[in-house]
Amino acid sequence: GLVSTLALTGREGGDITIHTFKEGVEIFKTMLDFFCRETPFTIHYNVINPRGNEVLFENDSIVVRSFPLYHRVPCSGFVFAEKPKLRHLRGDMVRFYNVPIRQYQAIKGGADFVTDDGRVIPNEWLTLPADAAVSYAYCSDTVYDERVAAAVEGVDTIYHEATYTDEYADKARSRGHSTAAEAARIARLAGANRLVLGHFSKRYIDEAKHLDEAKEIFPNTIIAYEGMSLDLL
Repeated sequence: GLVSTLALTGREGGDITIHTFKEGVEIFKTMLDFFCRETPFTIHYNVINPRGNEVLFENDSIVVRSFPLYHRVPCSGFVFAEKPKLRHLRGDMVRFYNVPIRQYQAIKGGADFVTDDGRVIPNEWLTLPADAAVSYAYCSDTVYDERVAAAVEGVDTIYHEATYTDEYADKARSRGHSTAAEAARIARLAGANRLVLGHFSKRYIDEAKHLDEAKEIFPNTIIAYEGMSLDLL
């Protein structure tokens, strides 16, 4: 659907990479050959190992990696992690010590400054702490498994499936899903700051019970909804 929309709206330039399992490549190719025979961009495929931890994308600012989930069919989760950010220059101190512009980047990166007469000016005098780097983990279909917590340890925000409430815990296990309380345990084990619950069974009229059961274990829990905009800071 997304690729079709991008083609119809005339997205031009740049390639599109679809990250999927080996079996998914043929499935996507078949569908796209039928529904999107002509696109103004080239589509590439990157095959993910569902049992591996892989870096899928990296640039100067962010790293995206996959990790195994534990469902009835192969499934991967994803971590989006900002790299450590540069420190902030103190304009007053930079001017006071006549720091050349060419050295700004190195100082932002933590370097000290050496004056023409050989004095070493500590970086802490010239800069303020960097903004915090943020991270987000996406855990879709998976049974409760502490290996998921280990894979996302230290992330700020976790989205975790919560298909059922505790009364259907047996059904969750047999179908490769988690309860809201189990999602909360993963967030607690991972040391996360916030938990976002989603992927609810259609048997529920609302998600109030999911939220209550999760908050008993991990208080900073919210419910995901369609069109939600989430501030990760």
